[in-house]
Amino acid sequence: MKISSTDLIINPDGTIYHLNLLPEHIADTIITVGDPDRVKFVSQYFDSIEFQINKREFVTHTGCLNGKRLTVISSGIGTDNVEILMNELDALVNIDFKTLEVKSEHKSLNIIRLGTSGSLQESIPVNSFVISEWGIGLDALGFFYETEPNETTTIIKQNFNLEFMPYCNPSGYNLFRKFIENVPENWFTGATVTCPGFYAPQGRTLRYNPKIEGLLQKMNQFYHAGVKLANLEMETAGYYLMGQVLGHEVLSISAILANRMTNEFSQQADKQVDSLIKFALEKITGKAV
Repeated sequence: MKISSTDLIINPDGTIYHLNLLPEHIADTIITVGDPDRVKFVSQYFDSIEFQINKREFVTHTGCLNGKRLTVISSGIGTDNVEILMNELDALVNIDFKTLEVKSEHKSLNIIRLGTSGSLQESIPVNSFVISEWGIGLDALGFFYETEPNETTTIIKQNFNLEFMPYCNPSGYNLFRKFIENVPENWFTGATVTCPGFYAPQGRTLRYNPKIEGLLQKMNQFYHAGVKLANLEMETAGYYLMGQVLGHEVLSISAILANRMTNEFSQQADKQVDSLIKFALEKITGKAV
């Protein structure tokens, strides 16, 4: 069945609407970051860069490192941007742009998000790292896509007194197993909470009274069927949802820059992000950076 030209918008130069990319511009392994300025901090370690482009908040660099072709691309902040990014990356490899028809053979991408985050547990300190086994979304994106129901979301809805149903999806199995092998002591795994904002949705109080009293404490104390909430940020659950819907392997890894239980913030944020980038590149290529 042919896809409508208003459902999949192609620019006059043949590129996809928001990302401004052609299928040949992306590698099978894609690193994503939130901040457009962070793209160059990843690609600086590439042996060569073959392609660069930017449009809106989406900055893309594709190149090679240790013989492996890689793409790094920024999403901007939030699951709304992640939804655009993931749909358009999928379209680049699974839809024929000339016929606007879905290709007969599905292609799965490996997508690794490298981000920053706040810890929900005193035992996960500032300047550590979290590999997200689960992504739990407290935003509305999950309402619009069909995924398998999860008992954890029902319990969270009840415990947090939410007026909507959260959504929950796992990381990509193969990527998760690969990245947790032989990790250092300051690396943790757990469920990551994705929030639709930085302030009240993450339990911050400025010039207002929060609608949900004690939100951080509820997150800190939550435990159900082996699931404990490790950290919170604004993209992971969107990636995991779209990975499940579209059939891609997705993994999110976060540098912990804040501990929300102890109110401590990292004094070496740039160093931690750089350590995260090097760790990921080593895992992907099999060689130290």
